[in-house]
Amino acid sequence: MTEYALIVAGGKGTRIKSSLPKQFIELLGRPILMHTIDAFQRYSDTIKIILVLPEDDFSTWRLLCEKHNFTKAVTLQKGGDTRFQSVKNGLDLIEGEGLVAIHDGVRPLVSEDIIGASFRLAAVHQSAVAAVRLKESIRVTDQDNTKAVDRSRYRLIQTPQTFSVSLIKKAYQIKDDPSLTDDASVAERSGHVISLFEGSNENIKITTPEDLIIAEALLSSKFKVQR
Repeated sequence: MTEYALIVAGGKGTRIKSSLPKQFIELLGRPILMHTIDAFQRYSDTIKIILVLPEDDFSTWRLLCEKHNFTKAVTLQKGGDTRFQSVKNGLDLIEGEGLVAIHDGVRPLVSEDIIGASFRLAAVHQSAVAAVRLKESIRVTDQDNTKAVDRSRYRLIQTPQTFSVSLIKKAYQIKDDPSLTDDASVAERSGHVISLFEGSNENIKITTPEDLIIAEALLSSKFKVQR
């Protein structure tokens, strides 16, 4: 089946205290977003990549591509007011059946192994969502009390979240809702069972200043190993 990567990059850089949208902040001399796209193209040179950006950022992206001599084939699509709407806009560009990996633009450390596993499992189960086990103790809390809970029953959800195209396009016909924070929750709300697979603690989402430091260290280590 045809494989697609739908990369959503609509961040504003607020929590990272940057005037530049966080997907355009440089890591090791290149924008975060380019590292993310590179990961999918290392996995497969035939994968079809759809990049969803705020329309106001199109010109910035094109200037960055020129500056960094980034010539890899990417189809641009304008984002919506919410992540839900942005993903839906991206899915609208896909015609016919296939598999689509929906991924955060600011997760540049996703590995080819994780991408490949997501496609293989989604081909069997129609969904494959990367997740990792919790490393620390957790408690549930309300205004007055806290209570320890069994962390083995919980997972931290990552991307890629990969689905059959027909399943996820149908799922995104439901009404947008702020409680639908990822694609798995959209698919689940529309009645589908979600299959998880083991992600990686290195597959971090860059949202805070310390995440930048960690991501740069991990990328530097990764490139040294590759060389």
